[in-house]
Amino acid sequence: MGHKKLIRFEAIKSFPNVLQYPEGMQGNWDAFFNNDNPLTLELACGKGEYTVALARQYPERNFIGVDLKGNRIWSGAKKALEEGLKNVAFLRTQIESITDYFAEDEVNEIWITFPDPQLRMSKAKKRLTHPRFLRLYKKIMKEGGFIHLKTDSPDLYNFTSLVAELYELNVAESYSDVYAEPGIHEDLKIKTYYESLDIAGSNKVHYLKFSIPKALPPEKDARLKLMLNEITAL
Repeated sequence: MGHKKLIRFEAIKSFPNVLQYPEGMQGNWDAFFNNDNPLTLELACGKGEYTVALARQYPERNFIGVDLKGNRIWSGAKKALEEGLKNVAFLRTQIESITDYFAEDEVNEIWITFPDPQLRMSKAKKRLTHPRFLRLYKKIMKEGGFIHLKTDSPDLYNFTSLVAELYELNVAESYSDVYAEPGIHEDLKIKTYYESLDIAGSNKVHYLKFSIPKALPPEKDARLKLMLNEITAL
């Protein structure tokens, strides 16, 4: 591990807005923030730019960036402390364990911004909009709460659209080219370091806003796998 990473890992141990694998947090985030304001998560938050930017825009709401990489969390946590943002926290853990840290109906909204699209078909289950993750989100979200996907990967956007159709999710907004849309919401104008890289090389940013109205039937998982295999075979 590089020297800079070691310094940052040590630094976040003393940051009051960073929790690393904490115990007993389910249902207790109101106590942590000292208020009962609506709670929004940014999953795979990286440097936390979206978490911090949203917190600036909405001081009446609480925001938590979730990521496993402590050296990345350091950037957003430090920025939030420097700006005196009291409605920001960062949780270091695996997203697969998200239900260990949030209770039923505790989360109002989830943002997934420029995650690893996991392009290899063998890694489809690692995509953060795969049904196995959506079932976790469903457990902790309030009824009707929205999930926002913002990505430069057309593959992840199309995959999530397929999942939304197959599992009958409620899609509120879907843009194949966000910045080509007139009058987009201020939330969508936030740009992160990873967005600037344009790793997909598409020069487009895709966006889906959806909710999960009911439990995702497991019997449809085999159908999803078959559909993905058919797409790959084309």
